[in-house]
Amino acid sequence: MELFVILPILFFSIVLHEFAHGYAAYKMGDDTAYLMGRLTLNPLAHIDWVGTIIVPAICYFFGTPMFGWAKPVPINSARLPNPRKSMGKVSLAGPSANLILAIICAFLMKLVLVTGWLSPEATQKAVFFLVYGLQINVLLAVFNLMPLFPLDGGHILVALLPLRAAIAYSVFMGRFGMYIVFGLILTGAFRYILYPPMYFVMSVLSQIFGL
Repeated sequence: MELFVILPILFFSIVLHEFAHGYAAYKMGDDTAYLMGRLTLNPLAHIDWVGTIIVPAICYFFGTPMFGWAKPVPINSARLPNPRKSMGKVSLAGPSANLILAIICAFLMKLVLVTGWLSPEATQKAVFFLVYGLQINVLLAVFNLMPLFPLDGGHILVALLPLRAAIAYSVFMGRFGMYIVFGLILTGAFRYILYPPMYFVMSVLSQIFGL
């Protein structure tokens, strides 16, 4: 039964992540995602067989926190002002959307617990729903901020590095980035990288909202 709660939250969170990329690019002058019908929250437009289906299945099978990604929103960097720097901002929009959603989940959890509007049973279900929403969105934000291609953190780092270093890093990550990501997932090593910052962010939100 929990799976039927977890999957919709996961799918919505990764779809919102990709929508945020497309919207950021659109606001800076690139309407490619809009013209291709990808500037939408319709999950069918964003399903990626690897990130939306296979990776969550692997996580579920191995008992690790479920996460994934959607099909990348098409972006034409040539239509952005200062393409390299702008791509960094576009990349940052996705994790930022997940952090905002995590904050909303924490706020709603506090509201549910303080107001007592719901019955005890409904409160328990709502808290479970919101706790997972908080956890998955913090995890998605932290995961995508890792400085690896094809993750957002890789593009953000390229935007911050000097040009020569950015080119060299792009070439290296273009060849090996995906292998590194899958290696971290399949070996479980990503836990040791992601869990400390994930728990730190969650503890900060817990203190802010008194959870």
